[in-house]
Amino acid sequence: MTLHAQVTSPWQGDDPCDYGRGVLRIKSKLTSWLTRLYLARASRRGFDLEKLPEAALVPLRRNGLDPVAELGEIRRREPVSKLPVPFGVTIWLVTGYAEARAVLSDAKAFSNDFGNLVGKAPGATAEQNPGGLGFADPPHHTRLRKMLQPEFTARRLKRLTPNIDAIIKRQLDEMDAAGKDGRPVDLVEHFALPIPSLVICDLLGVDYGRRDEFQRLAMQRFDLIGGTMGTLDAISESLEFLLGVVREQRKNPGDDLLGMIIREHGDDIDDRELAGLADGVLTGGFETTASMLALGTMVVLRDPQAREIVSNGSADDPAVHRFVEELLRYLTVVQVAFPRFAREDIQVGDKLIKAGDMVVVSLSGADRHESLGEDMEKFDATREPTQHLAFGWGPHRCVGAELAKMELRAAFPALLQRFPQMRLATPEEELEFRKASIVYGVESLPAVLHPAS
Repeated sequence: MTLHAQVTSPWQGDDPCDYGRGVLRIKSKLTSWLTRLYLARASRRGFDLEKLPEAALVPLRRNGLDPVAELGEIRRREPVSKLPVPFGVTIWLVTGYAEARAVLSDAKAFSNDFGNLVGKAPGATAEQNPGGLGFADPPHHTRLRKMLQPEFTARRLKRLTPNIDAIIKRQLDEMDAAGKDGRPVDLVEHFALPIPSLVICDLLGVDYGRRDEFQRLAMQRFDLIGGTMGTLDAISESLEFLLGVVREQRKNPGDDLLGMIIREHGDDIDDRELAGLADGVLTGGFETTASMLALGTMVVLRDPQAREIVSNGSADDPAVHRFVEELLRYLTVVQVAFPRFAREDIQVGDKLIKAGDMVVVSLSGADRHESLGEDMEKFDATREPTQHLAFGWGPHRCVGAELAKMELRAAFPALLQRFPQMRLATPEEELEFRKASIVYGVESLPAVLHPAS
């Protein structure tokens, strides 16, 4: 079978929102190096990610906001290449843009299903399937996505606009109070994290009073340096948390996402399936948007043209729309797509991938490909929107993409208009970025909101 690196249907793709609980649930079940690299957090008993071959870590490495130069060299030299991993595991890394779209769009040739691991990975059993969209293939994936998709159309999401604006204003007020007299304010803590967290609370119908718990459950999922058991505990706790929310909604469905799905589909979806969908919304819509808000602020503050566009714009301004699309492409905070398994021997680009081989797509690498335009290694706030892969491509494209864009288009103008003289309090080279993470981000972002004249 040959897979041609051409896709004619626009805006399809891999779903960063599908990662969630699914990605991390199987981490402790696989002993191969790939699993430890891609899915696992390093255990406290001595597994040291930093001691793995550096060439294998390239898809997760960055130099500040940019992918390391080695990733671009791999893309130019060999857009489909084998990752240099031990233990005889065959994993293909796709960095070419056309090849990436081709893999991500073909659910017939490549499987996401959890069953690929059962019987192959030590300890992986069918009972451990985390549910949701991330580990599902059609027709199960299609059925669940059809239930979720209508709640994320632009028309239905429009009802959230007043709440999004109110949440942003409340956080800016809080920042203003914390930053009086030139005191630095951490934009991650006061801006980037709470905005998507509170928006998702609204979306799912979760009480604002539980937002700290909400954030804690979502945070410990994607960073590959840390304790496995702590992460798995958070996943289990997240499920229990959301199962409780679902059960309450069953009794009295609200006007939020869960209530609407319950009213429209009733017993066609059980509590665990619905909790799995909610968990995917939580993890996919929280940390990814938080990273975009934090890293995007860095871009705005370093780029005078972007700062002018955002400062003089609004959520409905076409110039702000272009800025957000370019920001999504440039940052591509979800660095690698969820892994695929080849169902049969298949040609991708100039490489023959064997049945059962694993394929990992570098979204951040593909989004710098020259086929998207000129100078793609650079940020251009006026660039016309590209068909970037920041939200993936194909049947697993992020269902919450439009919601994320709404938040970004509203938050950046509000931030710059409220604090026109804002500047970073710490030089970029001294900031602490994630070292090897599926979702790239910065740990803190101190800023002075009202610099002295």
